[in-house]
Amino acid sequence: MADQPTPEATTENTPPGEALSQKPSSGGVFSRRRLLGTAGATGLALGAAGGAAGYAAAPAADKAAPLTSLGADTVMFHGKHQPGITTALQARGHLVAFDLAAGSGRKEAAALLRRWSTTAQRLMAGEAAAQDDTDVARDAGPSSLTVTFGFGNSFFARTGLEKQRPVALDPLPDFSSDHLDKARSNGDLWVQIGADDALVAFHALRTLQKDAGSAARVRWHMNGFNRSPGATAQPMTARNLMGQIDGTRNPKPSESDFDRRIFVPAAGDPAWMANGSYAVVRRIRMLLDDWEKLSVKAQEDVIGRRKSTGAPLTGGTETTAMNLDKTDADGNLVVPLNAHARITRPDQNGGAAMLRRPFSFHDGFDTDGVPDAGLLFVCWQADPLRGFVPVQRKLDRGDAMSTYIRHEASGLFAVPGGAAEGEYVGQRLLEG
Repeated sequence: MADQPTPEATTENTPPGEALSQKPSSGGVFSRRRLLGTAGATGLALGAAGGAAGYAAAPAADKAAPLTSLGADTVMFHGKHQPGITTALQARGHLVAFDLAAGSGRKEAAALLRRWSTTAQRLMAGEAAAQDDTDVARDAGPSSLTVTFGFGNSFFARTGLEKQRPVALDPLPDFSSDHLDKARSNGDLWVQIGADDALVAFHALRTLQKDAGSAARVRWHMNGFNRSPGATAQPMTARNLMGQIDGTRNPKPSESDFDRRIFVPAAGDPAWMANGSYAVVRRIRMLLDDWEKLSVKAQEDVIGRRKSTGAPLTGGTETTAMNLDKTDADGNLVVPLNAHARITRPDQNGGAAMLRRPFSFHDGFDTDGVPDAGLLFVCWQADPLRGFVPVQRKLDRGDAMSTYIRHEASGLFAVPGGAAEGEYVGQRLLEG
């Protein structure tokens, strides 16, 4: 939950101008007023005079104006980088890890990635699966669907490709705040699915799981969500389940060193990771009952920012630089030494940078009514040993937020560059 933000809307597999902020649909903000106006125009507004007549007056479905263009938004599958990294935050997401089945090796893995890539390309274009489509998404457009594939550390031994395993994929170190469930951590293969429609996202998940066939089995799966595009009057950084604006200092694709910090260079090592990135995945449970007992002032001191606007406690707007040396009338630092925003600043961590692209989650309540909810933290970087690890080590030593969160699952995955036309993701590794 580092103090770094969300990229601006883009419907192509190219870096957007402002990383990961929520976007309105291309048809503009779809307001409640517009909804009611559309309903009235089609005869569906049921007033006190009686709803039956209004319903009967509805025109034929083929004459109805579309409610929104949200479903028509498309992200390209082929490109320099895989989709789902710089793509704008999506309303729904699934993170799922697979383990190769006993007897499956490099040949089976290559066939699986070929099938998965074909399926991802079709579904992201709004087409049905090549075979045995379930019709779950029949009535929807692509809805900004993205599918992203990665390889875990264990994948390389399973496929006899140990010499091609990147040094950057070495296991993450242990952190004192970890309470990790090994059954929900790591995995041979990792898939990230995102879309702005829940049925479209589930359809992709189910189709890819069926595509795995006998080659791989699901190791773990997590559901996530974000604010829906168009839910706010203008694009803004998303909020997390603590009510905080989350992601204010994300690296921006417009910055000159963005590619260097987030993506493996074209001449990088190993060669098959050219233009790829590394994803750190953490299931971070928020202890909301404890958090919500704090006053707003106490919450702001934990974060170092205003809850209402995301502005630093030292003044200004959300994007104003934080004055870490500013003191109050009593000589106390305005931003406490253990404030989350202070600790995670890149300039306080040797320039360590990661592109955060999380989903919130809620998996019900325990027997005492405590919510199992929090953040599916996903961050992208060219080298996790220089991106995620130094920041997490520093957080581990004294982040005020650590009292209110618990890291329950973890994974690190090598995500190769995008597939060119006629290629499948990972082909340069599996056939190189």
